Amino acid sequence: MTVAERIQAATPTRRWVGLGVAAATWFVLYEVNRPFWDWLLGDVVGVDLAGRLGSGVHFFLYDSVKIALLLGGIIFVVTVLRSFMSVERTRALLGGKREGLGNVMAAGLGVVTPFCSCSAVPAFIGFVAAGVPLGVTMSFLIASPLINEVAIALLFGLFGLGPTLMYVGAGLTVAIVSGLVLGRLRLERWVEPFVFETRLGGQVVDSTAGLTWGDRIQMGVEEVGTILRKIWPYLVVGIGVGAVIHGWAPEDFFATYAGADNPFAVLIAVAVGVPLYSNAAGILPLVEALYDKGLPMGTLLAFMMAVVALSLPELILLRRVLKPRLIVTFVGVVAAGIVMVGYLFNAVL
Repeated sequence: MTVAERIQAATPTRRWVGLGVAAATWFVLYEVNRPFWDWLLGDVVGVDLAGRLGSGVHFFLYDSVKIALLLGGIIFVVTVLRSFMSVERTRALLGGKREGLGNVMAAGLGVVTPFCSCSAVPAFIGFVAAGVPLGVTMSFLIASPLINEVAIALLFGLFGLGPTLMYVGAGLTVAIVSGLVLGRLRLERWVEPFVFETRLGGQVVDSTAGLTWGDRIQMGVEEVGTILRKIWPYLVVGIGVGAVIHGWAPEDFFATYAGADNPFAVLIAVAVGVPLYSNAAGILPLVEALYDKGLPMGTLLAFMMAVVALSLPELILLRRVLKPRLIVTFVGVVAAGIVMVGYLFNAVL
């Protein structure tokens, strides 16, 4: 008996118990993911987790499991939720005249869900599939890795209240304005078509009216399987690239070529930062070290924003659901916003 047949044959009680067990299992796996790899690689295998090789291997294994779990969990929940609301109704609710408010709300949601750039991709896929306007979803994708409580606390401790508030304000502005610009360009045609399809029993569902709970759960399970099958090669390659460049940053290069006397310093900082992969907490020690060497705050914050909001692994993951022209447009719009913020900071600080 297939999974779909078991779902349909189960009684309501067994179905809800099964969902509860699955949710509990997902939560346990998510919570023990990091401790398990710490124990296996550090204690059992004896790998130096602080070294370049050890931290890269740990990063690859930990992030692969984490993102697969996020993809599975978020896609399932969003699929079940969207079975109660048509794509057209969702777009009408969050689009049109409410588009600006939608961008603000999406950026705010990103602030309270502190994912790294790769971890934000599963939520992005779920939102787009649910019919949330692309520009609104982009605001979330930018804000989530860019601003979080860890980054805010560390920035405040290292540089004080002023730069911290400027960073938060600039991050929200980049997320909201970039989402608005991308939304106005009407780029939905550059999203892979399968993202917008809802299937039940292998067939595209045109209407969700009259679906039973068994149907909705089956749709969620099928959608998770479909998305994971389509995206797993990109997941492995993206996280692999992230593992290779994890923790690497060209400190000497910055000190030499991105100093206060170079008018192109911000452009260089953003160009170097985009391919790298780190969260805000991971990049802040480098920012502090470069600040001590006399690099301007605007240049450093632009570099930090480029690293955490745009990364090569993130773009590889996004390639499975977005066409290259949309990815290039996304990077261009966000990078331009970050460059402007960097020059503005250098002018006023």
